Amino acid sequence: MDKNQPATHSTAWTWTAALVAVFMVAIDTLVVTTTLPVIRTELGATLEDLEWIVNAYTLTFAVFLLTGAALGDRFGRRKVFTIALVVFTLASGLAGLAEDINYLIAARAVQGLGAAVILPLTLTLLASVVPASQRGHAFGLWGAMVGLGIALGPVIGGAVTEAWSWQWIFWVNVPIGLLLLPVMARVRESRGGYGKLDPLGVVLITAGMLGIVSSLVRGNSAGWGSASVLAGFIVGGLLVLVFVFWQSRAQTPMVPLRLFRSRGFSLTMVATILMPFGVFGAVFLGTQYLQSVLGYSPLEAGLRTLPWTAMPMIAAPISGILTDKIGGKPLVILGLTMQAIGVGWIGAVADDLTYSKLVVPFVVTGLGLGIFLAPIGRLAFGFAPAELEGVASGVSNAIRQTGTVLGVSVGGAILGVHGGYESTATFVEGLQNAHLVAAIALGAGAVIALFIPHLRTQGHGHAVDDEEESVPAGAAA
Repeated sequence: MDKNQPATHSTAWTWTAALVAVFMVAIDTLVVTTTLPVIRTELGATLEDLEWIVNAYTLTFAVFLLTGAALGDRFGRRKVFTIALVVFTLASGLAGLAEDINYLIAARAVQGLGAAVILPLTLTLLASVVPASQRGHAFGLWGAMVGLGIALGPVIGGAVTEAWSWQWIFWVNVPIGLLLLPVMARVRESRGGYGKLDPLGVVLITAGMLGIVSSLVRGNSAGWGSASVLAGFIVGGLLVLVFVFWQSRAQTPMVPLRLFRSRGFSLTMVATILMPFGVFGAVFLGTQYLQSVLGYSPLEAGLRTLPWTAMPMIAAPISGILTDKIGGKPLVILGLTMQAIGVGWIGAVADDLTYSKLVVPFVVTGLGLGIFLAPIGRLAFGFAPAELEGVASGVSNAIRQTGTVLGVSVGGAILGVHGGYESTATFVEGLQNAHLVAAIALGAGAVIALFIPHLRTQGHGHAVDDEEESVPAGAAA
């Protein structure tokens, strides 16, 4: 008994650190949404500025997720996690000190860097202490904490903004981060089998995504046919293509392309990017609608998002248990379908949209999000070779954050095309069209998920495509 005691305690501390940290990171996904109208007023921010407040965080988050997972595999997940926790906590404090829009955007970018390392390591740390047969349940609890953070983010943001100021929404991370540091000292160290770095890959994908996102954000103000916007799309797109080519040639690729030889993994990643593209672009505009059009205060708006944002707390744990019993594919299809219905519902009635008409589609969308979270993570792990689980975690989360960046950028672009904040009518028209585009993307994701193969177990519970041979561990990238 005594011999097993340290391992038991280490497992408990690992659970604590992983779930609390992912909660903290999840809060920052939406904590700014209910403060955006206040920031716009106090700092004189434009629609572009508001998009960058969100995208500076999610863009660095998306790009460095891949490197974060590799760093953990190579140097030790506990060590790298702890460093990232310090970076995230310090950046949160710097964002809280911001009195200038550019300073705030820069701090959010550093915050995203820390979060990018923390998030995939929460999954790989859990995977290191949870048997493969129970990972669906573990990822369900992980998804519930993500849901809790997402649910409380707008409420905390609204409450803190009303009680003190918008800068204080970032200070809430500081005590959580400080309390986690002694917990990390009790977590067992672990490493993965990959742990390879690709600095050139990081530069290529960062520059490519920055060019594309920058053009999406600036398109309305600079003109969609302007030289600078077209150059951003063209150069950014070319850099992304060069990145893909480099990944096929690099000795230590950032994204081992052999992951995508699995049809199951490739289709899972398509569903992974379409979900946040549809949902978080809608959230970006919806929270502003509650304040700018319906006239709610930041706290009132945050509380009124709960029928949407609180639902994952209910659905994710149940979905995790069901994933272990029936597999992830049917739940992914169901989750995407429900989100398409909910978001499309809002878009269809946006021209006559009182809050009472929002409640049911909010609930439907939130339940769909919760149902989606656990099985999509299980599928990403299941279709990857065992020695690439850490990288698969990083790729999956990076692609999801990329979907968020693109969803916010496209949603903002659609809003801007229709006049943005010029009047209530222009805002509502932009909101309606953005939601309809988001619903189409979510529906397409559900259709694509129909073609994800089922999983069968291999070895020690690791899963591979039901219709394919597993990728050899020593295959070339």
